[in-house]
Amino acid sequence: MSGGIAAYKACSLLRLLREEGHDVRVVPTESALRFVGTPTWEALSGHPVTTEVWDDVPGVQHVQLGRWADVVIVAPATANTLARAAAGIADDLLTTSLLTAACPVIMAPAMHTEMWHHPATQTNVATLRARGVTVLDPAVGRLTGADSGPGRLPEPAELAQVVGDILAGGATHDLAGRRVVVSAGGTREPLDPVRFLGNRSSGRQGWALARRARARGADVVLVAAHVDLPEIPGVRTLRVGTATELHAVMLGQSAGADVAVMAAAVADFRPADYADRKIKKYDGSDPAPVVLVRNADVLADLVARRAPGQVIVGFAAETASSPEELLALARAKLARKGCDLLVVNDVSEGRVFGADINDAVILGVDGTVVADAHGSKDALADAVWDAVAKRLP
Repeated sequence: MSGGIAAYKACSLLRLLREEGHDVRVVPTESALRFVGTPTWEALSGHPVTTEVWDDVPGVQHVQLGRWADVVIVAPATANTLARAAAGIADDLLTTSLLTAACPVIMAPAMHTEMWHHPATQTNVATLRARGVTVLDPAVGRLTGADSGPGRLPEPAELAQVVGDILAGGATHDLAGRRVVVSAGGTREPLDPVRFLGNRSSGRQGWALARRARARGADVVLVAAHVDLPEIPGVRTLRVGTATELHAVMLGQSAGADVAVMAAAVADFRPADYADRKIKKYDGSDPAPVVLVRNADVLADLVARRAPGQVIVGFAAETASSPEELLALARAKLARKGCDLLVVNDVSEGRVFGADINDAVILGVDGTVVADAHGSKDALADAVWDAVAKRLP
């Protein structure tokens, strides 16, 4: 914990982690103790608290703490602490512990908006992320005084969820330093100001893919089309509406990414004409036919523009009467698209959409079955990332 007004939120984070059964050691900076004192941290953690490497010299705390931890979260992480960590400075117990930590490290920045946007801070964040540190984006909202903007410490429950996700991954941190772009949800193609052509995708599988990628160390961008789910701490979310919008954002964000995952359900067609007024229903008259035109193929265009070494994952929602037919449809799509991995679901009779569990087959580029995934959407997400990690250069 470093010295910012958001230090008071760390009390709630500590209590949540303790209630979940974790053993937590608090390592504050000297400035942090000006906001919340030593007795509070010792009472809530059940451990002695110090800022000095000179305390308990025989125990060599600055080495032992880094070795002891399964995960380190710096909350709040001030601009000063980010700069010291990026530069490898080790002048107190917190920064020396960061240099000895062999476990996943999470930084939860909290500062004024101008400090967060400053080029020096952004360079330090980029440096830390390139080293595999999970640096969360700050929340947007009310700051100290009357100021408002990006710079708030995420809420303690959200930070506890980040810790839980990373611990659930165990020692898996195989996406550290990688940049990942994931699409999620379903596009909508407007017919008039009231109606649209859409699909039943909830976006939950894409959300799980983004959460698990972040937990495994990746820098994640989530391109979301009409998803009613809370944003994921540490994941940059870009909202889109139509297939055309998703196409533009995915191609732009995938340039320079290590992995692009097309989990969104993209409309194949859109109405040729948009009525700027609601189309009326008149008694006794049949509606005019709706002429459709084809949308751009996002997955095919990602493959066509891929950079050397980039891994591209596609999703296919198919309806089939047998597992054999499902695989035949998936292999035909894989041959057309040319992606590295294809995740295929049988969505017959409304299965998969909006459910807590998923059943899918993951195919490699040559059509072989890489994995059968049955269970939670997090489990399928991890199966996908297992397959991706083996293909990254």
